[in-house]
Amino acid sequence: MKFHTRKWVKPEDLNPNGTLFGGKLLAWIDEEAALYSIIQLENPHVVTKYMSEINFMSSAKQGDIVEIGIDVVKFGTTSITLRSEVRNKMTQEKIITVDNITMVNLDSLGRPSAHGKTKIEYVEDRLKKA
Repeated sequence: MKFHTRKWVKPEDLNPNGTLFGGKLLAWIDEEAALYSIIQLENPHVVTKYMSEINFMSSAKQGDIVEIGIDVVKFGTTSITLRSEVRNKMTQEKIITVDNITMVNLDSLGRPSAHGKTKIEYVEDRLKKA
């Protein structure tokens, strides 16, 4: 799994228990999945269709640095399915896992559209081809 983004847990990210609010963490994961999908599918029009069971394994507190990891599970015709893991950067302790996040590629009218992708591509490789 590649960890692309780090977030610093700040006071505004906390719940009444003084730990990272789960909704904030899920928003970070959703944003990371969208950005990853936009880059992979080369289309800014991508939406979240589905998130599987979410497994909170530990918490984070103010001042912690968390890393968000994304892996591709599979490429569909109009979708990409991802897996995510968030961990504490300093302790490497897993905070949450989400096994399936389905992102759908849309056309200019907002309808699911075939993307033609079958494997992970890196921007550097695309630039070399150009």
